[in-house]
Amino acid sequence: MQGCCRPFQIERVVPLTISRGQTHCLERLLVEIRHGGITGLGETGHVDTGHHHYTRQAVAAELARLWPQLEPYAPDQWQQCGPLLATLSPPARCGVDLALQDWWGKALGRPLWRLWGLDRQRCGATSVTVGLGSVVAVRQRLRQWFNQVQPSRIKLKLGSPQGLDHDRRLVQATVQELESWPRPVDVQIDANGGWDLNQAMAMAPWLADQGAVLLEQPLPVASNDHEGYAALRPHCPIPLVVDESCWTLQDLIRLAPHVDGVNLKLLKHGGLGQTLLMARVAQQLGLRLMLGCYGDTSLLNGAAAQLLPLVQWPDLDSHLNLRHDPFLGLERIQDVIRPGTAPGLGIQLAKPLQC
Repeated sequence: MQGCCRPFQIERVVPLTISRGQTHCLERLLVEIRHGGITGLGETGHVDTGHHHYTRQAVAAELARLWPQLEPYAPDQWQQCGPLLATLSPPARCGVDLALQDWWGKALGRPLWRLWGLDRQRCGATSVTVGLGSVVAVRQRLRQWFNQVQPSRIKLKLGSPQGLDHDRRLVQATVQELESWPRPVDVQIDANGGWDLNQAMAMAPWLADQGAVLLEQPLPVASNDHEGYAALRPHCPIPLVVDESCWTLQDLIRLAPHVDGVNLKLLKHGGLGQTLLMARVAQQLGLRLMLGCYGDTSLLNGAAAQLLPLVQWPDLDSHLNLRHDPFLGLERIQDVIRPGTAPGLGIQLAKPLQC
């Protein structure tokens, strides 16, 4: 097989501000694997979660070293290729994994969700993200989302550098704004590790009183963060979910006794193969699943969507906030996203890439 990758840039319509800062433009890589007249597509690129940092240039360099080593193999020889892919960073491995999975599905003429025996009718509504900002900015963003997708789930970012009082004002403004909407809306809270344990203990019961339905990643990433979640959980009346703390299967097993759910992301875990494994293990451990994204296009979110029938809390909204998404094929009816019916990932390149 022959592999290559091409850089491109994407731009958010509305910049996203979280506890760690703001992002507007994002650097991505289109990964292509060709064999037997079939081209598999994957996406990867820059990832920075504070605790983990990978640049697009570093990921591209990893892939450039990998391509000559993959040439003797066919894309469906996953076991033989496994040791080569195991040496890659999670984002680099994700790009290759998606391209191999896409090639495999196209070669068999089936979408991946069907090959895995999943039911795409079981996909629930995705949350849409409202970043940190002023009360006025948060209300404005809510109205933009209402006009675009009429969402039934909102993910509100907290952990503001301005402190808990500002976080509380954002929650109150959100609840007040949503009272005028025509149907009930679930409010999910994501602090992106912006609180310490005492702050999280103070906020969790208050958030429940305000009607929030879950609390995601309130505590910073640390090797012993499971101890913090063990202390917080008895004080948290709503489901407690981890994201940045959970990158590997070992993280999942370490945290599972102390939380209620986990946010899975393809770029964190190294692609669909490992994410599917982690989803199955999480289910066996009694955890509920969120499926999230970074600044991803319809290609990466279309790949993640193959897993949506397994997920209680879909969170694949990033492609809805892009100025020019170069891919198409991901289905949406209002706020419900479903994987497509075309083979593989079901996603095609719609327009030339802006490199």
